[in-house]
Amino acid sequence: MQAPVRIAVTGAAGQIGYALLFRIASGQMLGPDTPVILQMIEIPNEKAMKALEGVAMELEDCAFPLLRGMVLTDDPNKGFKDASWCCLVGAKPRGPGMERADLLKDNGKIFVGQGKAIDTVAAQDARVVVVGNPANTNCMIAASQAKRLPKERFTAMVRLDQNRAAAQLAKKAAVDVKDVKDIFIYGNHSPTMFPAFAHAKINGKPVPEVIGHHAWLQGEFCETVGKRGAAIIAARGLSSAASAANALVDHVHSLVTPGSVHSIAVKSNGAYGFDPNVWAGMPVKTTSLKDTPGGYEPITSYTMDDFAKGKLAATNKELVEERATVKDMLG
Repeated sequence: MQAPVRIAVTGAAGQIGYALLFRIASGQMLGPDTPVILQMIEIPNEKAMKALEGVAMELEDCAFPLLRGMVLTDDPNKGFKDASWCCLVGAKPRGPGMERADLLKDNGKIFVGQGKAIDTVAAQDARVVVVGNPANTNCMIAASQAKRLPKERFTAMVRLDQNRAAAQLAKKAAVDVKDVKDIFIYGNHSPTMFPAFAHAKINGKPVPEVIGHHAWLQGEFCETVGKRGAAIIAARGLSSAASAANALVDHVHSLVTPGSVHSIAVKSNGAYGFDPNVWAGMPVKTTSLKDTPGGYEPITSYTMDDFAKGKLAATNKELVEERATVKDMLG
């Protein structure tokens, strides 16, 4: 069995963190043969740190064979020390009446600090996954602080959107979700993101051919996936937690599984017409982690019809506007 992998998680005592940590410790994220050390980071607040102590007690009580140690801290420099995976889950939520621009600026300050700390103290092979919203732009901010780690190491999570899209297609076609393949998310993790249904397949056949309801695909399907988070808040009074944690497990697991094809948000470098300097969701193929700095290669060969091009232009516009809002924070 290999040496333990250090995994840092911010917002560790929060809803997503609580749903996530036990799955990491059980081996679902990195695999059944990879021991882990959990480095759990919370805000410098007595109540938050006390809650984190309780989470640590529960982790101990599970007696996970793969869990080889825990670090509990409110100091990012300690929490990210020697971490190979940095899962940035914690972020300030959007409050009543808060403008998106204000949220971007408030969270931007958090990710400036975290980006600097990761670049300074994390492991040489460190990889970063941003979950805290607005995830794409927070990821861009954190990556902008890095001088040692390459930008490809910083990714944002759009896997929750991918999972939601696959589930909606399976439900509509009355098939198992495993029968849905190649549904990828483009653009921002926001209601503007685009689930590219034209390239997806159900039991090997193109989705538009199987479902045969183009108005539904272009309308209700895209809207349901894009606004699913808001629908969950309306239904349960709380934002997505377990499904977000599950998507993060999927995101990392796919990145450590060579040959896996999946959606992540990466520095676009101009692919699919995105501004070269924004982080945009797109399909990637995982390579051997030793072959490329980020362990993946963007798939840029898909062609887009006019409907898709319009959707990509809209989500790109939002990403560019977000980047302009936080331009003073970019290193």
